[in-house]
Amino acid sequence: MKQVDTVSVVIVNYNGGELLTQCVQAVLNSVGVQVNIFVVDNASEDNSIPSLQRSLAHEPRLHITCNAENRGFAAASNQALINTTGDYLLYLNPDCIVETDTLARFCDTLNEYPAIGMAGALVCNVDGSEQSGCRRSIPSPWRALVRVLHLNRFFPQKQKFKSFVLTDDPLPEKPVEIEGISGACMFVRRQALEEVGGMDESYFLHCEDLDWFMRFHAQQWGILFIPSITVMHVKGHCSTGEPLKVLWFKHRGMVKFYRKFFKNSYPASLMWAVFAAVWLRFVLLAGRLLFSSSKPKT
Repeated sequence: MKQVDTVSVVIVNYNGGELLTQCVQAVLNSVGVQVNIFVVDNASEDNSIPSLQRSLAHEPRLHITCNAENRGFAAASNQALINTTGDYLLYLNPDCIVETDTLARFCDTLNEYPAIGMAGALVCNVDGSEQSGCRRSIPSPWRALVRVLHLNRFFPQKQKFKSFVLTDDPLPEKPVEIEGISGACMFVRRQALEEVGGMDESYFLHCEDLDWFMRFHAQQWGILFIPSITVMHVKGHCSTGEPLKVLWFKHRGMVKFYRKFFKNSYPASLMWAVFAAVWLRFVLLAGRLLFSSSKPKT
């Protein structure tokens, strides 16, 4: 008789609204695996946790921890680890919806690939289109400059000028190793996690997944993209109320990521150019955001 895998699902919530309950219910409907769900709430100001508690008040597989303050995504994710027991762990955003066989298919695939430490799915928008960042290369400083300056458009046939976003590439027909997946849905082997360690808590929001990918690769654990598994992600749902703050943390995280992993691999002049480009991008996007929010509603 086939052994049933146990999956511990970690969901960090911040103002997830009704989608949080839908996300949790979808995971609870999983077949072919044993599931336990650990929701860590980062001091949400909406009704997402009371709504979840009302809907699933007597569900023994659901465990909820409520933080008094927003600890950030990485810290809250690590907070849940002490209570997990699964052979595998799924780190899932509260605005993601899985199918009933998603977790079992993840388990079956990783059982076939013992050198894989983490796997991702085809993460789609609500309209079914592939989400940007679903499959990607690590955005090294050089690749970041290529993307910012759109050099890939001028040299489309040159591998050196290829963008780190791989959405425009044809979907592979079978699972393939890749440098990075979507941080909204990361299926992780516990053995690999124990060797690599949890996420770096000095990232508050964004880029902790890129940091993790680098560390998994450094420990010789592969990352797999599985195109036959589809997960719907209502991107940005949990951050609609604080777009400027999210923008700040994202750009600050990128600077930290570059300093941590590439400081000694690139000339100082290139690194400073990259830092300048990151902050210039932040200023431009923040300015556009503030301008649009100040326009009178019609």
